[in-house]
Parts: sequence; C-alpha cells; structure tokens
Amino acid sequence: MVRRAAWADQFYPSRPVLLRHELEKLLKADSPEKITQPIGCVSPHAAYMYSGMIAGAVYARIEIPRKCIVLCPNHTGRGSPLAIMSEGEWQMPLGNVPIDSILARELQKKCHLLFEDARAHEDEHSLEVQLPFLQKLQPKLEFVPIAVGTEAYDALELLGQAMADVIQAQRERVLIVASSDMNHFESDERTRLKDRRAIDQVLALDPRSLYDTVRHEHITMCGYCPTVAMLHAARRLGATQAELVRYGTSADVSGDSSRVVGYAGIVVW
Repeated sequence: MVRRAAWADQFYPSRPVLLRHELEKLLKADSPEKITQPIGCVSPHAAYMYSGMIAGAVYARIEIPRKCIVLCPNHTGRGSPLAIMSEGEWQMPLGNVPIDSILARELQKKCHLLFEDARAHEDEHSLEVQLPFLQKLQPKLEFVPIAVGTEAYDALELLGQAMADVIQAQRERVLIVASSDMNHFESDERTRLKDRRAIDQVLALDPRSLYDTVRHEHITMCGYCPTVAMLHAARRLGATQAELVRYGTSADVSGDSSRVVGYAGIVVW
C-alpha cells in the first residue's frame, strides 16, 4: 500500500529542490549541541510558513533515530479511534518512507485498541508534514503512523504503556513524535496565556495534568491526546527532562493578533 502525499504544495513544497531548500532554512540549529537520547517530542503541523520554524527548531535540537512512532490527531474524524498502518509506505517529495511493519505489529499486540485503518490517514495533514523534517535528518527513516481520534484517557494511557513496552524491547532507539498545534482562533494574548498553562504540564512530564488542564481551561490544543500518550510512554521509559525549544503564534508571521493559532516545540528526554 502506498499512501500518497495529500498536502504537498499546500503545507510544504512539492518540488524536491524547493523542499530541500526550505528544510535547510528551517533546520538551522540555534544550539550546536544536540540531545542525543531524545524519547519524545511535540512538533506543530501548520503550513511551513507559519510553524515550520518551530518544527525545524525541535528537530534540529535532537538526533533523529532510524525508527520513529508518529502520533497525530484525527482532524477528519474518519476511521478507528486509534488507527494504525502497519504495511506499505508513504509517498513524499523526497522519496517514499517505509512503514516499520515489525514495530507496528508489536504495538498492535501490546495495545488491543489499535486497529488497522488507512482511512484515518488518507487526508490527514498533521502527520504528513512531520515526515520531510524527519527524512531530511534521517535518510534511513522507518516509521509507524498512528492517528489518535479518541479522547478517552484510559485508551491514551494504554497506548502510552504499549509504546513504552515495545520500545524497551528494541535494540535501537525509537523516537515518539506527537504532532500538535496549540490553542486556536483566540487573540494572541489569550492564546499565549492558555498555551503556557498546557506547556507547563508537558514540561512537568505530567500527562494527567495536561489532559485535565486542556479540558478544564478549554484550550483547543488539537494534539493534546497524542501528547498525553507520548508523555505516558516517556515516563515509563525513564524521562526526567523536557525543554520548550521554541514557541510562537501565527501572529508572528501574519501580523494579525486578533485570531491566532499557537505553536510549541518541545523535546522530552
């Protein structure tokens, strides 16, 4: 099965030469030192002109292993609540990216809620836009795509536990990417205040507090559920630190502060 690029030329360039040039600009590291043993990260998924500099800062901060699990929200509402693809490859401008079938099947064994379902991934942009960054930094990339369409806390905890158990059994490192934008369509001032409350819970490595804060404070962080699952896995894998690499809002690009989207790039290790 080949999942074709659905958002090239809308969220990022479709021509390889233009995409490479864009990625080289976005991946300029602020710090020469890389985190060599990252467990997870949070990366935004808007069009590169809005959030690419934040996603690029995150990926430039860490060493990308050959294997990644990429969790994304399900914006379309199609498919299973926890939808995985365990075979095939994703067609991308820089070349096709293979799915790690062995890793995917091990996850399915550990988490009975994961269902094989390509429908959830057909038109989902939030995972697709992560792949060019990962590809550029890790040409041998293999990955497992999971679209998270459930808000049930127990399901997110189970997924996190399954990821941790499977990763612990691997001979090589596996990075968990949680794709998420932050608060949507409020003023820049209010969005920054709301986002800070959610970011603080991620930095505290506290999945339960993140879940409760987002819901109680009405923070429209679209990938909070993937982030909760990532944090559960990270804690079980021994994570002790998290860093906010970069934060911004769409107002930084558009100049319109009346109705913005927030973007945060966070690394967990």
